[in-house]
Amino acid sequence: MSSYIALLRAVNVAGSAVLRMEDLRRVVEGLGFEDVRTLLQSGNLVFRGAAASTATLETRLERELGTRLRLTTELFVRTSREWMGVVAENPFLEEAKRDPAHLTVAFLKEAPRAVASSELRAAIRGRERVTGSGRHAYIVYPDGIGRSRLTAAVIERQLGTRATSRNWNTILKLEELAPSG
Repeated sequence: MSSYIALLRAVNVAGSAVLRMEDLRRVVEGLGFEDVRTLLQSGNLVFRGAAASTATLETRLERELGTRLRLTTELFVRTSREWMGVVAENPFLEEAKRDPAHLTVAFLKEAPRAVASSELRAAIRGRERVTGSGRHAYIVYPDGIGRSRLTAAVIERQLGTRATSRNWNTILKLEELAPSG
């Protein structure tokens, strides 16, 4: 059995794509996955199942949530080992300690082309800092996320791929929930 963490994009945000976590757990358990747990109401899911590619799991879960719950959203699935790598590779250790709510990780559908990270940094109009590797971008919002012009739309446009973000507190809580393996 392998352990996975799945992040749903844009559920329960400002009344759109409303999803009860109980319904999410029920659907995922009904697909044969085990140890299914959710965190918060924003679509954070931890589960165990047979080894499969994360892309295959994303497609399957997106399709089943659409069919069973009439929910159209994207999922970003990582293995627990990949998640541990996200935590270990954090380049903003001081910010993680001092202000974890303003440090986020953007989980990307695909790794952006080589120059995209530079283009994203050039698009920043405030004090935000960004660095990335592969399918993850670490972003510090020293003046707060809500006031920043570095929005999800800007990030996706500059990197050329879909994304969903979680703050550092949530990242660490999901790491604690995910069984190793």
